[in-house]
Formats: sequence, structure tokens, C-alpha cells
Amino acid sequence: MIYLQLFLSFLQVGLFSIGGGYATMPLIQNQVVELHPWLTLQEFTDLITISQMTPGPIAVNSATFVGIRIAGIPGAIVATLGCITPALILVSLLAFVYNKYKDISVLQNVLSCLRPVVVSLILGAGLSILALVLFNGQTPDVQVVDWIGTGSFVVAFVLLRKFKWNPILTMCLCGAAELVLHLLPV
Repeated sequence: MIYLQLFLSFLQVGLFSIGGGYATMPLIQNQVVELHPWLTLQEFTDLITISQMTPGPIAVNSATFVGIRIAGIPGAIVATLGCITPALILVSLLAFVYNKYKDISVLQNVLSCLRPVVVSLILGAGLSILALVLFNGQTPDVQVVDWIGTGSFVVAFVLLRKFKWNPILTMCLCGAAELVLHLLPV
């Protein structure tokens, strides 16, 4: 039964994750945190971090991670297959249709209308994770602000946007800095 739940959950993620990458985060969160309580919100945030650090798409990495966590290696295989099956089918069909009708203006208009929707999905997921980082999953209040997490966010944002640092180097640097700061006696 758990294999079927994993397959169907990640089949939905794979089927409805238009925009890929960050746009899949709300869908994954809904499946693994809210619908099936396989992970807590904190564990989900860790999952997204790990999924970004490992090669491959976030959705596939998340499916593999959740599958292993819930049902071992067979669970990882089933969840990953659920996630990639819709893409295999849809990409094959879309490639055929796009090659045949790529010069039609209606198709170009449909594609341009999807861009704002994808941006809103990314923004919503990003704000949820930012609130978790800033307030440790508690009700927003100045007294519960995680100042180390907030500082790490600001430093990473500046390094990535202003100085165009390598994202992997930035994550490693911030992770090491947070480890040192958390190990220091307060």
C-alpha cells in the first residue's frame, strides 16, 4: 500500500509540476507534509536543501529521498518512477506537437501566459521557506527570530546576487559558518 501511495503522490508531483525546479516545491510540500505526514515542515526544508545540493531535478531528488525514508530502496525506485513517468510521456507528446505547430501564434501566447503562474508558485514556496528560516516555524514575532539563519540568508543573498558567487560554494560557506556559530557556547 505504501508503494502505491508513494507512486501516486509523486505521479501527481510529476504530472502537475509545470515550470519544474522551484515551482514543484509547493506540490511536493502538499504531498509529503500536508496530505501524507511523511515529513515535518523542518524536514521538508532540509529535503529541499539536500535536493538542491545533489545533481538532478529537485522533484526527482525529493522523490528518491522521501521514497528511501518511507520504504527503503524499493520505495525510492517507486517514488522516482512515479515522478518521471508523466514527464516521459508528456515531453514525448509535446515535442511532437511543438515541432509540428511551433510557428502558430496561439501556442506562443499560451506559453507566455504560463510564465507569471510559475513565478507566483516559486514566490509562494520561497516565502514559506523564508518564514520558516526567520521564525523557526513559529508565529512571526521579533522575539523568535533566528538571527543566525537571518544573517546567513542575507550573506548568501548578497554573495549570490551582487558578487555572483558559485551557489555550491555559497551553501558550503554558509553551512560551515552556521555550524561554527551553533557550536560556540552562548
